[in-house]
Amino acid sequence: MADYLLYILGIIFRIINDTASFWLPVVLVFIFWKVWLSYVRADWVSRMKWTLLEVKLPKEVFKTPMAMELVLNGLQQPSGGNKWDQYWKGRVPDWFSFELVSIEGTIRVYIRALSKYKNIIEAHVYSQYPEAIISESADYTENMPWSNESAISLWGSEFALTKEDPYPIKTYVDYGMDKGYVDEKQRIETMAPTLEFLGSLQKGEQVWIQILVRATRGDGWKAEGKEIIKKLMHRDDKDSDKAVTTRLTKGETDVINAIERSISKPAFEVGIRGLYFAEEGKFNPSNITALLSTFKQYSSHNLNGFKPGWGLTVLDYPWDDFMDIRKKSILKGLFDAYRLRSYFYAPYEHKPFVLNVEELATIFHFPSGIAETPTLTRVDSKRSEPPANLPV
Repeated sequence: MADYLLYILGIIFRIINDTASFWLPVVLVFIFWKVWLSYVRADWVSRMKWTLLEVKLPKEVFKTPMAMELVLNGLQQPSGGNKWDQYWKGRVPDWFSFELVSIEGTIRVYIRALSKYKNIIEAHVYSQYPEAIISESADYTENMPWSNESAISLWGSEFALTKEDPYPIKTYVDYGMDKGYVDEKQRIETMAPTLEFLGSLQKGEQVWIQILVRATRGDGWKAEGKEIIKKLMHRDDKDSDKAVTTRLTKGETDVINAIERSISKPAFEVGIRGLYFAEEGKFNPSNITALLSTFKQYSSHNLNGFKPGWGLTVLDYPWDDFMDIRKKSILKGLFDAYRLRSYFYAPYEHKPFVLNVEELATIFHFPSGIAETPTLTRVDSKRSEPPANLPV
């Protein structure tokens, strides 16, 4: 048997040797191309100029999340430049980061963006929320002295979808929030559970939630949605357009309608991560469950939802990790990736999922006054313009 294996290996090596002049140059060119793209893209990303904007909200927000949907529509920046820019200069599509931060129960809202978008963001936000205040802020992540050797405990995870991208999550429209606030007692605020959790943190605790977005490139997720619809309708390419909808249950019909509505809107590629910090002696395990549950209200059995993704949730048993080597590596990766706002490109490149603007506005919008979390930073008084006849 051993002689036979050696004979087979000899044949394989002879074939490789005889054909190397054909395939080796192709392999080398491919490797060089990959290395070149990684280098120029890393160089492009390293030269990007960023700004962190803090948004202070008015005490009363009477608009529905549709207002944030309009803001997000204005931030669609899908262009990555022409082929020369992409493959020679390393240009990559721009991205934004929406962040909810609680430091010992005090909640702040941030938008991190390229400096060139500062005026655009202000214009779109003020067009929908004229009483908000936007100001540049120092990066709060630089004040966290965490390391694997420090006394500060850290737990974190990224989030993923439970189903394919075209299946929508439960949005503010499903909650009836698109109807406006007519009756004060009937108000619904999808972000209220998240804000209540963030506001409940005690001294020595912090939670950072980060939602990174970039405009979708191409219509691949829409094509996937159409394929899912065809499958749900029991239709193949040989079927006529007059599909046998009589065979569909009400649940299947509702899912199809939801997917059709979902893929009809502009969308973003998205990455979400959350971190929980606690000083020595302050770590509260229940806050892990609370952090993982922050997106539970958007889940639906027949449609989509959120689940834990890459992070410490991959370590299910103590024997998964010898001497905490994997744990330390994951913690460092989560912390560094958050501070760098790295998700779509190196050094921490992960596979994003797709949310349309309605879904994204559901999980990140400026909450109404019904979310009476006292530690959410809001504007103390109305912002008003100076009178036109004020002497100079």
